[in-house]
Amino acid sequence: MRLVIPLLALVGLSLVTAACGRLPGGAPASEEIVKQSDAEDAGFSLYQVTRAFLPTVAHWPATGKQERLPWIRASHGAKTQIIQPGDMLTLRIWDSSDNSLLTSIDQKDVQLQDVRVAANGTIFMPYVGNVNVLGLTPDLARENLQVELEAIVPSAQLQLDVKEGRNNSVDLVSGVARPGTYPMPNRNYSVMGLISAGGGISAGLNNPQIRLVRGHQIYGTSVDKLLDDPQLDTLLRGDDRVFVEEDERYFLSFGATGKEDLHIFTKDEMSAMDAISISGGFQDSRADPQGLLVLREYPPSAIAPGERGPRQQRVVFSLDLTSADGLFSARSFQINPGDLLIATESPINDALTISNLIGNFFGVFSQAGVL
Repeated sequence: MRLVIPLLALVGLSLVTAACGRLPGGAPASEEIVKQSDAEDAGFSLYQVTRAFLPTVAHWPATGKQERLPWIRASHGAKTQIIQPGDMLTLRIWDSSDNSLLTSIDQKDVQLQDVRVAANGTIFMPYVGNVNVLGLTPDLARENLQVELEAIVPSAQLQLDVKEGRNNSVDLVSGVARPGTYPMPNRNYSVMGLISAGGGISAGLNNPQIRLVRGHQIYGTSVDKLLDDPQLDTLLRGDDRVFVEEDERYFLSFGATGKEDLHIFTKDEMSAMDAISISGGFQDSRADPQGLLVLREYPPSAIAPGERGPRQQRVVFSLDLTSADGLFSARSFQINPGDLLIATESPINDALTISNLIGNFFGVFSQAGVL
């Protein structure tokens, strides 16, 4: 994405070279695009975005970086700890017997610290041997160990504490105030609970995205979706890794907009009206509100026989914001990652043809590898 930041300057240079410096502000005139799109060698297709056209374009293939990851819906887990390999146990044993195998006359209790649960789920207890505690709650494990111990030391009593190991911990890697490794207090620990433990999401992240890495699988959703639907607050498993990162999708604005720049998506679905607002709206003295253009390049597969798609790979969508239908359509027309939004200017007399103009835009983007 770093290649895109100087891209606007590169686009502007190509336009100035082609136009010999005679195109005011770098924005084309909408009526010239309509005229040139009918030519056989135009190299692009022009579509007027209307209410009737929206269902058609909605079925066309996706373009740009459209990362669609699966996600795991919420479920209910045990509200207790479950002992796993790698956990560290502390055993404290009391025995009041004068002839105890474990304690002395002066000290009636003994403590076994940092007893690691082995890979097979067992721990070793003196005079008892290996005892399986895998998958047990701390209370149930204590009861089982107490029974095993009483067979050797009938008067003994046992207390058990658990410190979570790798298989009972999760990593919160980035995008929060306090990243780190967090123990799972129980089996009902969710993604939002982990993010809260990490101090919340870092300020300044545009449309933050959650990535959950579990084994070799990556799951993803946005924070907005998670907040809107509690059923998406999935439960964590030991050794999960969670990342919170900024949405990497972007669009570009050019011409008679308030700001010519690269704009990160601020929400999951971005309409043309959202895009023009983010880019600063129209410049009142220059812009032609009848000629809001969206340039997009589709993959070759989009124009394959039998595929529902445009007539050509390079497409220019035109929106008329002076009509009610155009305004409503702009609110429903979805901007794709990598789209170029152009606010055209009032009609001009210039030797530069719009076919060359559009060719310059698409040519620069193709060379930079952003479309």
